[in-house]
Amino acid sequence: MNQSQEFTAEQKNYLQGFLSGNDMARTMRGLPPLASLASVLGLPAPNGQMSNGQADNGHSQPVEPLPAGPEAIHHSAQNRVLAEGKKLVPEEVAKRKKFPLDSWDDMQQHSEQGRYPKGTDVLAFKYHGLFYVAPAQDSYMCRLRFHGGIMRSDQMRNLADIADQYAGGYADATTRANLQLREIKAENATPLLIALQDAGICSRGSGADNIRNVTGTPTAGIDPQELIDTRPLSKDMHYYILHHREMYGLPRKFNIAFDGGGTISSVADTNDIGFAAVRVGEDKAVPAGIYFRMALGGITGHGDFARDVGVLLKPEQCVPMAAAVVRVFIDNGDRTDRKKARLKYVLDAWGLERYMAEVQKYLNFEPLRLPLAECEPRGPVTKHAHIGVHPQRQPGLFYVGVVLPVGRMSSTQMRGLAAIAERYGSGTLRLTVWQNLLVSDIPEAKIPAVQEELKKLELGWSATSVRSGLIACTGNTGCRFSASNTKKHALEISDFVESRLQLDQPVNIHLTGCPHSCAQHYIGDIGLLGAKVEVEDDMVEGYHIYVGGGYGEEQSIGREVYRDVIAPDAPLVVERMLQAYKEHRLSEAETFYNFTRRYSVEQLTEMFERQVAPVGAQ
Repeated sequence: MNQSQEFTAEQKNYLQGFLSGNDMARTMRGLPPLASLASVLGLPAPNGQMSNGQADNGHSQPVEPLPAGPEAIHHSAQNRVLAEGKKLVPEEVAKRKKFPLDSWDDMQQHSEQGRYPKGTDVLAFKYHGLFYVAPAQDSYMCRLRFHGGIMRSDQMRNLADIADQYAGGYADATTRANLQLREIKAENATPLLIALQDAGICSRGSGADNIRNVTGTPTAGIDPQELIDTRPLSKDMHYYILHHREMYGLPRKFNIAFDGGGTISSVADTNDIGFAAVRVGEDKAVPAGIYFRMALGGITGHGDFARDVGVLLKPEQCVPMAAAVVRVFIDNGDRTDRKKARLKYVLDAWGLERYMAEVQKYLNFEPLRLPLAECEPRGPVTKHAHIGVHPQRQPGLFYVGVVLPVGRMSSTQMRGLAAIAERYGSGTLRLTVWQNLLVSDIPEAKIPAVQEELKKLELGWSATSVRSGLIACTGNTGCRFSASNTKKHALEISDFVESRLQLDQPVNIHLTGCPHSCAQHYIGDIGLLGAKVEVEDDMVEGYHIYVGGGYGEEQSIGREVYRDVIAPDAPLVVERMLQAYKEHRLSEAETFYNFTRRYSVEQLTEMFERQVAPVGAQ
C-alpha cells in the first residue's frame, strides 16, 4: 500500500476495533484470529503485535495473544485499554496471566502445605469462594451460593457438619440471601470445598470480580400478593453464570436481583441489574400481562440506586438480557481504576440510552418499551414481613420468619432449623437479604410447636423487637476493611434499647464497618457507618450515624445526623432517636422513615438531644 493509499488514524482505529471484535468471536468458536488480514491492511494485529512481530509503539506494554476460551473477551477488553496507552491495575494483570478459575492445583498445594495465599493469589482464591481475611483473622472465610436464597434442609444439616469439621462451628447470613463460613484453617480449604460440593452446595464465583449470589423474592411461590414466582428465573440465571466462563473476571463485582412483587422486597433497586415484576393492564401500547422492568446501576454504598431503562421484558427474556448487559460491561468497564470500575460509572459516563444501544447488539430480540407510569403500581412492601408468622397463598399454610441475631447461627441452631423445616414444613429454608431466614409450608395447627422449637434454639420471631431489625456486616473481627466490631456493637444496641423501650413499629438498624457498605447503612431507618474516632491521643472504634434511608417506594439515601460517635455511646444515641420518634410522630401508625422525612437534620438532632443528657455524660 503506497503512502497516498494509507488509512487515516480514524479509519485505522475503526478497522482495528472491527478486527478485535471479529477475533474475539472467532476465538470463542475455536477459529484462528484474522492476524493475516491485519498484516495486509498494515494495522496492529488484535493481539497487540505489528505484522512484523514487533510490539506496536502506541502500546504501553506488550500484549499477549488471545486465549482460546470464552475468557478471550476479557483479554480483548484489556487489549483496548493497553492500545490506548493506559495501564491495567495489578488485579487485571493477574487475571490476564492466569484465569483465576484455573487455580485448583494452587489451592490444593496450599492446603497440603498448610499455607495461605499471598499477593494476587488472594484474589484468585476468591473465585472459588475462599477469602483470606488476614489481618482481621488468620483464616479463610468461605462464601456460598443459593440461587434465590432457597436451600434444602439436608443442605443446612450438612453445612452444620462442615462448619464443625472445617470452620468455626457457625454460619453467618448475608445481605445477599446467602451464607458464609468463617475461621477456616489453611489445611482445611480444599477439603471444605470438596465437602460443600458433595453436599450439593456451590461457592464458585461468590467473591472477587464476579456475579455474586443471584437474589429473588424470598416468598417466591408462596406469597399471596406476588405477580410471578421468581424462583425459576433466579435458578436459570444462577446456572447460566456457572456454565459461562466469560461471566467470570469482570472489571468489578456485579449483583443481580429478581423481585416478583411480593410483600417482602428483594431490594432490586440496590443491584447492578434489578428485575422487578409489573402488571400491564388492557388498552396499553403493549399486550396486557405480567412483565419485568429492568433497572441498572444500583450501588447504595456509592449513593446511587438502579435506574429504570424503560423496557418491558417477558420472563424468558430476562436471562439473555442480563447476559447482554454484563457483556457490555465486560467490554467497557474501567480496568485502570478499581474505585471507578463498577457498572454505575459506565452509566454515568455514557447515559442509559447509549448503554442500551450497545446491549441491543448482543440481543436477538427487540424488547418492548413502555413508560413506568403506564404500568400498574406494585403491591405494598410490608416492612418486616420477613419476621413472624404469615399466611401463604396456599390455603392453610404459613411461613415463619426467624430472627437470627446479627445474622449468625451456631451449628446446633442450623441442625435445629433443618429439623423444624423437615418435621413441620416441606424441608425448605428461605434466606432473605435481611440476614434471616423463613421456614415455609407449615400447617396452621403446627405453628405453636414451631414457636416452641425456636424457643429451645434461643431464636425468636417477633417483628417488634429491635433485634429483629438489626443488620450488621462481619465487622473488624473478620474483615480488614472494617473500622468497628459491628456485630458486637449491634447486639449491645439491641440489648440496651430493648431494656428501655418497646417498639410498636418495625425499625431497621444497619451497621456497616466501612464505606463498602456491605450492610447497606444508607438504606436503613437508622444506619451506622464504622469509623475511627480520635479520643485524646487514641483512635477508637466509632460510627457516623444516618437516618431516613429506604428502598422501593421509600427509595432514599440516609442523611447523616451524627459524626464520630464512639461505640460505647452508640446504644444511648439510638435509644434517644427512637424515644424522640415515639414522642413526636403524628400517630402510632407513622413509620420511622416517614417521621424522619418530615424534618431537617437540624430539627432531628435538636429533638434527639432533648431526650437525654448529652452523649458521654455520666
